[in-house]
Formats: sequence, C-alpha cells, structure tokens
Amino acid sequence: MNQARFRFYEELNDFLPASRKKQVFSHPFHGNPSVKDLIESMGVPHTEVDMILVNGESVDFSYKVSSADLISVYPVFECLDISDVQHLRAQPLREIKFVADVHLGRLVKYLRLLGFDTVYDRELSDSEIVNTSVSQRRIILTRDKGLLKNRKVTHGYWIRATDPRIQIKEIVSKFDLKDHLKPFSRCLRCNSLIVDVLKDEIAYKLLPKTRKYYNQFQICPDCRRIYWEGSHYDKMKQFIESLDLPGK
Repeated sequence: MNQARFRFYEELNDFLPASRKKQVFSHPFHGNPSVKDLIESMGVPHTEVDMILVNGESVDFSYKVSSADLISVYPVFECLDISDVQHLRAQPLREIKFVADVHLGRLVKYLRLLGFDTVYDRELSDSEIVNTSVSQRRIILTRDKGLLKNRKVTHGYWIRATDPRIQIKEIVSKFDLKDHLKPFSRCLRCNSLIVDVLKDEIAYKLLPKTRKYYNQFQICPDCRRIYWEGSHYDKMKQFIESLDLPGK
C-alpha cells in the first residue's frame, strides 16, 4: 500500500483527530487518487483549503498523489501575501451573501439583524442549497461537513461553534465583517431590505398604543412586516451590544 505524508495548518486541524493535529503524519492510499480526494477522505472540505504544496511546489486539486509525497495543506489566508503561489479557491466574492443550512435558523436571524443578506428556508434540500450558492454566488454556512464536499461548491464555511451567539461572532471574525454591519436594515422574516413608510399608510394595521406613541415606521416591501423603534428595538440594540463583536 502506498503512503504519503501530510501536514495540515491552522484551523484545518479542526477537522482532524487529535493524533493528526499540527504534525506530519502518514496516510495510506490505494490506486492513483487526486490530492483533493485524499484531503476530503480525511474529513477536510475542499472549500476550507486555499493552498497545497507537494514537496515544496504549489499544486492544484487535480494533482495525482505519489508514494512518499510530502503534502502541506493551508487554509484561506487573510493577511499573508501568497500571490506567487497557486490559489485553489475562487477569488473572494465582492459582495458577501450567505445561504444557510436548515439547522441554523437562530444564526440567520442574527445575520439579518446585522444587515447581512442571508437566504434561509427550512424546506431547502442540500442540492437546493448548493444550487442557490452557485447561481447566486452565496457562501454556504453549515455544520454539515459533507455538504461542503459537493464538487459544485466554491464558497462555503463549516461553522465550528454550536451556540448561535458564538456562531455570529465566528462569522463576523472569519469574513472580517466588522466594518460592514448595517443593523436594522433587513427584514428578519424574509431577508428583504426594509424601507421607510408614512404612518398614515399603515396606521390601520397598528395597535392603538403603537399608533399613539410612535411616528416613524419602516416596512418590508415583500412580506409587509412593519418595524418601529419600540421596546423590542431597544432589546435588539442591547443584544447587539452584548455580542461584543470582534472589532466593533
């Protein structure tokens, strides 16, 4: 049986068992597999990988692994200049947009609260999530590693945390979103941008006390949900402050 040596760096170690983290280890293989297939067989989705060096040379995912190869696998680089080597991921998306897996409903609410365009539907199948990501150039957010191994996926992220409050911090930090927050700009229910509306136009929909004490309103043009700066608004502001988001 053939064997190649691997070393995974930084957060890619999150996908490995303790015995393989942050060290060189041997991995057996049969036949003539691509380096992408071997990496994903170890549990690391290709969307998390940005550079592979084989014996010190940059290669792409199609590289056929040979016995005794030393393979170094790196995650997406945020700061280091690696412009002279071969990137494996497509260029970063100019506009950050997400499509979330069906189990991330609370996280979706937080993302929309902060103003981030996030598609979500509890009825979406994995294939529909992938197709939405590809056709609309959205980043898939998921806790399902298998979903990110789909060959069609070009932009995706496996969320490490399980607590939604920690997940939102993780997303803001990972994608460096601290300067792109636009709280209270998007409908929490359907994701559309909300717009100002005259009180007279929606007064008949308001409860008596709301109609009496508030004068400024916004509305979702799609689902027609009405927003105003009542006690719920103050609670959401407090919630955003309590998150203590990175760089905020």
